[in-house]
Amino acid sequence: MTVDVVFILAGASLLLAVVLPVALSRAAVSAPIVLLVVGALIGLLPLPEGVELTPMANRSFVQHLTEFCVLFALMGVGLALDRPLDLRRLGAWRKWGATWRLLGIAMPLTIAAVAVLGWWAMGLGPAAAVLLGSALAPTDPVLASDVQVEGPTPADGAEQEEIDESDEVRFALTSEAGLNDGLAFPFVYAAIFLATLGPVTEWGLRWLAWDLVGKTLLGVLVGLVVGWVLAKVAFRAPRLSLRLAETGEPLLALAAVLLSYGVAELVGGYGFLAVFACAMTLRSAERGHDYHAHMHQTIERLERLFTLAVLLILGVAMTNGLLSTLTWPAVAVAFLLVFVVRPVTGYLALWSRHDTCRVGDHVLTRGERAATAFFGVRGVGSLFYLAYATGAADFGDSQVLWSTVAFTIVLSVLVHGVTATPVMRRLERARGL
Repeated sequence: MTVDVVFILAGASLLLAVVLPVALSRAAVSAPIVLLVVGALIGLLPLPEGVELTPMANRSFVQHLTEFCVLFALMGVGLALDRPLDLRRLGAWRKWGATWRLLGIAMPLTIAAVAVLGWWAMGLGPAAAVLLGSALAPTDPVLASDVQVEGPTPADGAEQEEIDESDEVRFALTSEAGLNDGLAFPFVYAAIFLATLGPVTEWGLRWLAWDLVGKTLLGVLVGLVVGWVLAKVAFRAPRLSLRLAETGEPLLALAAVLLSYGVAELVGGYGFLAVFACAMTLRSAERGHDYHAHMHQTIERLERLFTLAVLLILGVAMTNGLLSTLTWPAVAVAFLLVFVVRPVTGYLALWSRHDTCRVGDHVLTRGERAATAFFGVRGVGSLFYLAYATGAADFGDSQVLWSTVAFTIVLSVLVHGVTATPVMRRLERARGL
């Protein structure tokens, strides 16, 4: 493959990434589906001798690429959410009731169910089974844009009005995706400790106190502090030249990603949670200001670029041996996760004996609860966790893990990508929107 052909393929792929989100906005086919297919077709072309385009052969590169992709997505999600979360007010916590249910009930049950299926059906060892459950449990903030809130929009120089919060389904899925990518990390560490330190009795208490509670709180705290400082500078700096909200410089969002993530990781907290908390803190400052829309648009473009690279690489790898170790039990686990485990655990989390379920100040109908439970999109975050963990410990079954996770992501992209537009449109009609 010549350099000229590479430039042509890269340019054509980037053009697709720019055009597809708008062209397919009302169609029952998502942009990730098309990009995966394009990547698979590129993978059928002859590659230079000795070049391997699989995650296993390029683990470190895949880890960092997916890491940046998730970071940009988390910042975008945090800036998009208009519903405030004041940690000092119980009423604000109640408005996030659906999110807490999905995080506290659906996510742990999903981890446990997938781990058991991996151990029982696929014959994985305990550490590998826990890693599979932890990697596949979090919903993805990257590939779930079709079922998430759209975010702030420019208001032609004036301060924008509050975004309509009537779509509880989109809010629940967006906020869940923003938080559970960080909250899955303790369970990934549990898998790593099982593989390196042995039985739970050797490390369980330390994991509970530090990896589950301590690092979570530290990550959130760092995000709040960094977001507060940046918001002070952007909106209330004494010098006009430092007041970036007035000059309209949107790259503050990129600085916020790097600063919050870097500081959190430096002090030992969870960087993913720090980025989301930082974005939420920035969004809470001058909530109606047009500057948030500009930052969100910048981050969205960066996220789209990195998502393009990840999906193309995944597509190429699919036709270059990534799925060669896929087994029928692994296929069954993937189908069970998408069609049974997530929908059931999600519905249990939002369960109510009545036709409607009151979550804080909001009400979810039976159909909205079913949709929220079903759209647990798997994606880029799963690839990051798997790359991170397999670089930290030897799980013995890493090739099977890679093929299972990759197949699950492809299945999720296809199923959720095809169903998202018609289902969300039907819910909007039911609400009279």
